[in-house]
Amino acid sequence: MNKYKEILRVVLAISIIVVGVTHFVVPGEYVKIVPPQLPYTLGLVYLSGFYEILGGIGLLVPPVSQAAAWGLLALFIAVYPANINMAVNLIKVEHIPNSPWVHVVRLPLQAVLIAWAWWYTKSSDWEKQASIIPKSLIPKELKLK
Repeated sequence: MNKYKEILRVVLAISIIVVGVTHFVVPGEYVKIVPPQLPYTLGLVYLSGFYEILGGIGLLVPPVSQAAAWGLLALFIAVYPANINMAVNLIKVEHIPNSPWVHVVRLPLQAVLIAWAWWYTKSSDWEKQASIIPKSLIPKELKLK
């Protein structure tokens, strides 16, 4: 199970980093779905993209991976209103079919992301945890037990 958990950690990390980068590449697509009641929509898009990238990288740095997972969990909850806004108002976003049925299926997927991030809030076997930095470079006092 640990092997698959770590493979899925890498999948989540890479996926969320890619999505975070798209917040900077095509921010207008995200600005469209931010609820109109919120101010500074472009700033919120950039901020959420930054935290997605940071969280994705953090998942792959063992000393901070649990904190990164909690941060991503909170972020997934924080951006949920944008997904609801998109569904309720049938906002067309490039590369996503604009169908009520797609939104009905897509909205619960946010719960999957929340659960996926929550899975990494638990401590892992540090020696087997996926890492983008060599574990030999991490000081012993930072290693989680």
